[in-house]
Amino acid sequence: MGENNIVVSYLPLIVMVAVGFVFGLSNVFLAEILGSRRNKTNVKLDTYECGMEPVKTARERFSVKFYLVAMLFIVFDIEIVFMYPWAVKFRELGEIGLVAMLLFMALLFAGFVYVYKKGALTWD
Repeated sequence: MGENNIVVSYLPLIVMVAVGFVFGLSNVFLAEILGSRRNKTNVKLDTYECGMEPVKTARERFSVKFYLVAMLFIVFDIEIVFMYPWAVKFRELGEIGLVAMLLFMALLFAGFVYVYKKGALTWD
């Protein structure tokens, strides 16, 4: 009797996943069947860069600095997200919360200074 209750309790989830799967597959197949069959010309297959003529290939290698700056942006951006819940509960946290956030911001600023001194934010 206990196993039957577990299956019954998960039945709505199973149905929802099945409906989503069928809906996704049906859209792919319907687009293939009903979609337009236009010729793919070189102009349509060419890369598009904001209305400007592309000067290089799409397979160009990027500098490691590009990825480093992108990763640093993500790290510092995510750290800033932690300040939102603190700001919402600021009055309830009191002085301990203020000291904790000041320590957090000091560590975040120290990381920023370290990255800056290492030259990770200079673009050559």
